[in-house]
Amino acid sequence: MTPARCLLLSSLLCFVLLPASLAAEEALMLDGEALTRVVPGSFYFEGRSGPTQTRNSAAVRFGEKRHVIAALVDTAGYSSDIRAKYEGFFITDSRIAFGDKELTAGAYGFGVTKESKFNIFDVGGNLLLSVAGTKDSATRTPRPLALLKENGGVRFYRGRSFVVVTAK
Repeated sequence: MTPARCLLLSSLLCFVLLPASLAAEEALMLDGEALTRVVPGSFYFEGRSGPTQTRNSAAVRFGEKRHVIAALVDTAGYSSDIRAKYEGFFITDSRIAFGDKELTAGAYGFGVTKESKFNIFDVGGNLLLSVAGTKDSATRTPRPLALLKENGGVRFYRGRSFVVVTAK
């Protein structure tokens, strides 16, 4: 094999294997001071800002710098139509798989229906995607919001309902 062909073949292998190695990055759950540093104190949605419920916040880091942050927000000052669809925020600084859909880097509002559908909204209140969640009936006393490790990613829980989130 000529040196040029060897170089071409090794370059192609790098491009093929690189995305697989990025997706395999292990999830590191953040807590304590590390969690406090990344979770914002409030979140803007549809023209209003609501305080974060710090006790109901969670964050995970994939690899060196890729974060997923979720928290519930006090929506007491919001109108009833906003409160009906919006419970908290979901922030990712890289592309992720959110259930069976793809979500690009950004800050989003979320809400979960009684039927375990996870709805993701832009900050203007427009529905971007809806993903069917799974009910976890084995959980005895669920926290209102949690991120828990799952093979190759995390489970994003809202009560007993969850959707799997993985790095892309």
